[in-house]
Amino acid sequence: MTLIKPTAGEAEADGPRRASGAGRAVAVLVLVVVAALIPLLGPSAALHGTGEAAAPGVGGIALLRAVLFAALCVPVGELFVTRLAGGLPGAPAGPRSWAPYTAAAGFVAALGLASVVSTGNLVPHSLAQIDIGGLYASRDGKLALVEINAFLAAGLCALSRRPGTQFWPLSAVVVAEALRAHPPTEHNPLVGSGLTVVHLTCAALWTGGLLHTLRTVRRWGASEAGPALLGLYARVAAVLLAAVTATGMWSSLRRMPADTILDQLTTTAYGRTLLAKVLVVGAVALLALFARIRLRRATDPLSACAPARVEVIGLGVVVVVSGLLTALPLPIRWS
Repeated sequence: MTLIKPTAGEAEADGPRRASGAGRAVAVLVLVVVAALIPLLGPSAALHGTGEAAAPGVGGIALLRAVLFAALCVPVGELFVTRLAGGLPGAPAGPRSWAPYTAAAGFVAALGLASVVSTGNLVPHSLAQIDIGGLYASRDGKLALVEINAFLAAGLCALSRRPGTQFWPLSAVVVAEALRAHPPTEHNPLVGSGLTVVHLTCAALWTGGLLHTLRTVRRWGASEAGPALLGLYARVAAVLLAAVTATGMWSSLRRMPADTILDQLTTTAYGRTLLAKVLVVGAVALLALFARIRLRRATDPLSACAPARVEVIGLGVVVVVSGLLTALPLPIRWS
């Protein structure tokens, strides 16, 4: 058997490539660990000095909700960008889908949240404490079951020959989350649920869409379709940002009336976390604007990918903070 040794040039090229891949993996691992610390450590910081009491296991619940939101964003973004890329003439094949993996993560997160609901919103310490049958007896339990089954169905659709059918189970997750966030005891719950549906859908399209756009452009390399796809996404993202901002402001005013919102933004855990989310979204919006300017004016339009990558990290932080926000006690509606 004759062994063919790589030339010096090939060895030099492979070395930086492996180093770059290893460095990227380490960076992703560090970001994941930091993101996990936000929901785990965030409740104590947000609640400090407010006099509010959080539900048991609020850190774990916030982490599970963050995973659930991330598992929703990724496949929604893939479907969205795949549709955009399909309209580009001569576009190469896109990257491998992450949808089956995110569906599995969402399924596990939904199971964990359902176990909490089954015990009366208490963290179970053993399998014997989990009452699966009890989920059918409450509204929150039924919604938790819908999310479990929806992620299971989304995973099966992602592995099928028609991955586009994921749209339906993913839509069920969005509706279930909207209904869960606005119980019937709330004033005008249907209005609140409608706002959440729009807000969550646009946020998922924005976050997951940017992630998959960058993955696709990187896969396409020097193809002329890359800048075209970035341009298409940027135009839609501007509308998505406007919708996220409008529905977020409206929802906040429903939680905290205009004459009390400034006080509650600093004196309640919900308000503090909401303020942190708004600041991060503002920074992400500036990054998006910078990327769009680069896309239009730079000699190399793909240079817009650099600020867009930072934008993805910022959007990931927004997703994690959103998970924390849903686990904290709602602000008191002062009169």
